Amino acid sequence: MAHLPHLNPGDPVGLETLEALSDADKLNEWMFKTIRPYCEGPVLEIGSGIGNISQFFLNEGMDIQLTDLREEYCNLLHKKFDGHKNLMGITLMDLIDPDFDSKFANYIGKYRTIYALNVVEHIEDDAKALENCKKLLQKDGNLIVLVPAYNWLFNKFDEELGHYRRYTKKSLSKLFNNQKFNIIHRQYFNMVAMFGWFWYGKVLGRKILPKGPINTYNKLVPIFKVVDKIIFNQVGNSVIIVGKKA
Repeated sequence: MAHLPHLNPGDPVGLETLEALSDADKLNEWMFKTIRPYCEGPVLEIGSGIGNISQFFLNEGMDIQLTDLREEYCNLLHKKFDGHKNLMGITLMDLIDPDFDSKFANYIGKYRTIYALNVVEHIEDDAKALENCKKLLQKDGNLIVLVPAYNWLFNKFDEELGHYRRYTKKSLSKLFNNQKFNIIHRQYFNMVAMFGWFWYGKVLGRKILPKGPINTYNKLVPIFKVVDKIIFNQVGNSVIIVGKKA
């Protein structure tokens, strides 16, 4: 994807990272297919960014509402997806807005699935984030959260991207349990990426994910998917939990 200089974003590192990952089609598709079995429309995406995952849902014909905290991302999403028959809308949404219930009253109890991929780690009050997600779900609806794994991997990448923390299955499960979700699936994801995250972010102290290695990694995704299967998703650079609203 070409650079987007017209955005002048308040999140330059985040945008550059999303742009680099937009070319990682195999990685994005792997992430989509991992969460897809737990998705049923209508869907709400929290933190759509520049639409790297959104496009898979739209292309499959699933009704989806896109949201983001940043207006510049919402504007870009409009340019990319407006007119798509399955797009329910694009909304500027702060998941921990003090006036969340009144501002988003029309969204309460509306969705069968909500997913937030690489979003919750950016939110200081992650408990409030999950609480408000639950309000937007229908009864028996699924909340899917993917976040970075293991605090010992926290490095320059995390700092520059505005991450408050990384998680384990145990710590993320606790968040879900505290909001009375019934956890129906837990796993780690993308084990091989741990080595790159550690090397470039921890050892070399890079601040931005290098595009070249991302492209190389993307080409090798079919092998890395097999690695995850061999280790039964017991270790990974990310952790995924799916919870059902009681």
